[in-house]
Amino acid sequence: MAPQRTILKRRQSMTMLLCIALLLPLVSHAQKEVANKRLIATLDTVFEYDQKYRLMVDSTERKYGPQSAKMNALWATIKKYDATNIKKVCGILDKYGWPSPDVVGEEGSSALFIVIQHADIKIQDKYLPVMRKAVKSNNASMAQLALLEDRVAIKHGRKQIYGSQITTDDSGSFLAPLEDPEHVDGRRAEAGLPPLAEYLRRFNMTWNPEAYKKQLPGIEKRQSNLEYK
Repeated sequence: MAPQRTILKRRQSMTMLLCIALLLPLVSHAQKEVANKRLIATLDTVFEYDQKYRLMVDSTERKYGPQSAKMNALWATIKKYDATNIKKVCGILDKYGWPSPDVVGEEGSSALFIVIQHADIKIQDKYLPVMRKAVKSNNASMAQLALLEDRVAIKHGRKQIYGSQITTDDSGSFLAPLEDPEHVDGRRAEAGLPPLAEYLRRFNMTWNPEAYKKQLPGIEKRQSNLEYK
């Protein structure tokens, strides 16, 4: 009887192991679902607070003036939430890499981008390669990457590639120094961006590549007079 009981126990153990093995994918899937929901909730909050106060900038500036106490208080609020958002987003990127929209949703994916886009140059330098890799894996938007590429280039004193960066100084707004202006629309099309003339109309600016090339030395001088941190 003893050998039979031993065999029976072994069979029971094997059956139990098999049941556990069959349940593991379900448990793993459930854990992923919980983790994804937490990521989505976190990034939804990040997106909300990144945009909420920035959307108040134009109206506050028009009403009270760019150097007013109201504007200073608004920028202080934006800076406070940016610091919190950067910690959250960097923690996500360091743990998971760049999650795809399938995992965190379109708004969550955009939240990752806009927080890095609004961060300082050290953060941007660190995560630009991460976003490049994500684009190659179809986990991030090429159009958003183009904006980050341009911003990083300008902050490092290089010319932008896609023409996304508008700079403002005491003389007004201008298109920051641009590489190969004649072929910018081809590069923009490849990145999924509209033609530069269409983009610049949003800023009440016009686009003439030949005129821009003639103005470029003066534009580069204006850009070099600005300090980026």
